[in-house]
Parts: sequence; structure tokens; C-alpha cells
Amino acid sequence: MIVDARGHRCPTPSLKLQKAIHQSGPGERITLLATDPMARIDVPYLMTDLGGRVVEIQEAEGVLTIVVETPGAPTA
Repeated sequence: MIVDARGHRCPTPSLKLQKAIHQSGPGERITLLATDPMARIDVPYLMTDLGGRVVEIQEAEGVLTIVVETPGAPTA
């Protein structure tokens, strides 16, 4: 699933991501697209609070691409 929060300021990217997480199953990966640099800080805190994890953060041409894994992922 891709959550497009480009052009939105804090806290909107985190709120959109949180909504997507609640609509997803355990262990699913969600990609957040954001232009607000605060998302780089806010999303890891959100994932810690929710019990999920940040898989990857990349930035290209002013767009952050943050991949997260929802809580409840099966352990290997």
C-alpha cells in the first residue's frame, strides 16, 4: 500500500500513515511518500508507539520514501 502525503505538513503524513496501518493486517508493508522533512523524525516515533518498525527511509528530489512494517509481523 502507498500513502501519498506529498505537499502536506506535520502532523498530516503521520496521521495518514496511522490510518493506513489500522486498515492493514499484521506484518504488512506500507510506503509513505512525504515532502515534509519532519516525517523523517515523526514516523520512527509513531512506529515505536504502535509496535511496528521502519524498514527503510530514502530521499530523492525532495520526496521522502519511508517503508514501514505494521505491528504483529511473524517472527522468523
